[in-house]
Amino acid sequence: MKKIFAVLFLMSLGILNAQIKIKNIADFSGVESKQLIGYGLVVGLNGTGDGASSQITVQSIKNMMDRFGVTVPENKIKPNNVAAVIVTASLPPFSKVGSKIDVTVSSVGNARSLEGGLLLLTELHAAKGEIFASAQGPVSIGGFNTASKGNKIRKNYTLVGRIPNGAILTKSNSNNIIQNGDIVLNLREGDFSTAEKIAKKINKFLKINLATAQDSKSISIIVPDSVSSSNKIVRFVSNIENLEIIPEQKARVVINERTGTIVSGGNVTISEVAVSQGNLVIQIHNNSEELSLGGFTHKTTDTNIEAVADKARVLVMKAATVQDLARTLNSIKVTPRDLISIFQSLKVAGALQAELIIL
Repeated sequence: MKKIFAVLFLMSLGILNAQIKIKNIADFSGVESKQLIGYGLVVGLNGTGDGASSQITVQSIKNMMDRFGVTVPENKIKPNNVAAVIVTASLPPFSKVGSKIDVTVSSVGNARSLEGGLLLLTELHAAKGEIFASAQGPVSIGGFNTASKGNKIRKNYTLVGRIPNGAILTKSNSNNIIQNGDIVLNLREGDFSTAEKIAKKINKFLKINLATAQDSKSISIIVPDSVSSSNKIVRFVSNIENLEIIPEQKARVVINERTGTIVSGGNVTISEVAVSQGNLVIQIHNNSEELSLGGFTHKTTDTNIEAVADKARVLVMKAATVQDLARTLNSIKVTPRDLISIFQSLKVAGALQAELIIL
């Protein structure tokens, strides 16, 4: 049986409390990329094209030849060196006419490989049918696919390729960051506390209450007339996105059963519980002790973890956290499968004070 190693990634409190720039956890509304798509033909293939059985390719070749004034019967077209493809691209925000972007070319017919092919001029459309770019150029697949006398050698996937800077924009991607006099920040991961923190940080920086947390993901910011009228919006947005805050973090434990990996945040705790797994007994409990100091009684509480696999192995820890529990179990060589099972049981018992995510 293949041996699996468990790895626990620990996030220290210092990292958890690090200042994070707003632009690393949120995006401005109205500043989005556009997805483009088009249909075209790749020619110049070395007999690895769609072939005559692909009616879509035959029809496409005939239509193209008709536009060039060449009439060819469909039954005479043998597109062994031609492949029908879908061309896709992502158009960055604020892209201007004449800019170049990468495109991805994917076979939709019976082609065996796009190696050595050339994409013919293909228009790229947005969702509403607007033409934003035209693509053309040699396809790079980063591999090969050859076959001879029943033997076949393939390196990488040869039916999808890329054309670096293969599309030229014919229309600008006009983005409007100001909407009804406001700009809106959208958190990538919604959290009411983090949204409120950002709003307070922006108001403190601007020295006026212009930012309001709308919900767990959105913060609306009123753009002052002095900023919009004098075209200082770029500096205004730059100042806001570079402000730093300490975002709130949900307590989570992520387990990948395939690799035996456990990822835990430093703010995850475990309540009092007893777990029995095979011949292993784990006890997590609080020990209270009263100390008399000068007539005053002081009560101290320590949280201990005791793991017993046999009489010769007894370990005691002074904190009920995922890190301490995992470290204790690893020290007595608990298998990754048992470790994952224990965490699952802790969650079911209500002792794991965190969200458990299993991949």
